[in-house]
Amino acid sequence: MSAASTFDLQDLARLRTKGKTPGIYSVCSAHPWVLEAAMKKIAKSHEPLLIEATCNQVNQFGGYTGMTPQAFREYVFSIAARVGFPQDRILLGGDHLGPYPWRHLPASEAMQHAADLVAAFAKAGFTKIHLDASMACKSDPVPLPDAVIAERAARLAKVAEGIAGHEHFRYVIGTEVPVPGGSTEELAVCVTQPSDAEGALTLHKNAFASASIDDAWTRVVALVVQPGVEFGHEDVVEYDRPKARQLCALLDRHPSLIFEAHSTDYQRPEAFVELVKDGFAILKVGPALTYAMRQAIFALLLIEKRMVSEEHRSHLEEVLQQAMIEHPEHWKEHYSGELLVVERLRIHSYSDRIRYYWTLPTVTAAVAKLLENLDRTGIPETLLSDYLPIQYVRVRNHELENSPVPLILDKIGDALEPYIEACGGLTSEA
Repeated sequence: MSAASTFDLQDLARLRTKGKTPGIYSVCSAHPWVLEAAMKKIAKSHEPLLIEATCNQVNQFGGYTGMTPQAFREYVFSIAARVGFPQDRILLGGDHLGPYPWRHLPASEAMQHAADLVAAFAKAGFTKIHLDASMACKSDPVPLPDAVIAERAARLAKVAEGIAGHEHFRYVIGTEVPVPGGSTEELAVCVTQPSDAEGALTLHKNAFASASIDDAWTRVVALVVQPGVEFGHEDVVEYDRPKARQLCALLDRHPSLIFEAHSTDYQRPEAFVELVKDGFAILKVGPALTYAMRQAIFALLLIEKRMVSEEHRSHLEEVLQQAMIEHPEHWKEHYSGELLVVERLRIHSYSDRIRYYWTLPTVTAAVAKLLENLDRTGIPETLLSDYLPIQYVRVRNHELENSPVPLILDKIGDALEPYIEACGGLTSEA
């Protein structure tokens, strides 16, 4: 199990009852540069770092990262050890834990896999557990009735409750989010109706009682709802505070709970502040971080073009495009249209489906070649000022090393900055 964190997500609601509005952001990425950047960005503070893995990304069969929950835990802590980030400031979460990866199977079989999934996350020391049984399995009615969703979620919670250390688990329920991996281009976003949220709470509470795990209900910390935020390939649905006002009033009737908001990437900085103040105290972020990473890498590609002869360049963009063409499973259901549009979206979309390709051997080799080239040639300040102007200022101020990896990490850190500014205040003294 992981080192025991000194932070408790239940304090998010406790502090709200005292008139405070703390929040925490959840880093949803397995890329080592993203995790390292997140750790370094808050290294000098005392705030916790919440890192989550989805059921597709990490599971008992390895997921698309090839990592089990135990392996992912060790991977995160190995990065923390390398950068000197305290383990007791890391909170690990499992996102969308349920039958989604096996929904093509009959419900009984899919739910058995889901139970094994929850057990694997719980045994590996993940303390934030998002129970999501909202998806219909083979032969299930579509949409799946809310009562069935709640009953299956309670069944999975009961599995977690049978694991040693279950008193430290903090459960998140609710399903008004895109499927694991992100939404499609459909951006017709509606704020969750308060009556629907209230109904979900009632059904889940009753299901927990029917499963004889009433005590587990006291550790449900958050309800996932739709505050009216989303992003598509090239558009962002902005948070409209007045539209969420009635939904937010529900928390007054449930003082032990807060809301969790998914797909908050690319919102305006002031929107994060508003979301946290309104009770959306857990903000999920993922694609925006790898998007910033990609921006930095492609800026370095432009610098490489000015510094290295063509025969010695990394040709990373071409390698990435080829990899995505040869392995289209991560984007083909998301991007469509004319060839030029698809080629653009594969690289530049807000949904950032390119994030699935950075670990392919051909791509990692091209990235290594890019870093090697620029480490050898150096990066002139004039080119840095053209392609990474914010990092240029920090280099000139002797705040940042003019080297490829530090520049990439700094760019990722900039994407986290508005989350850090909006959140905070979750301390062990709560």
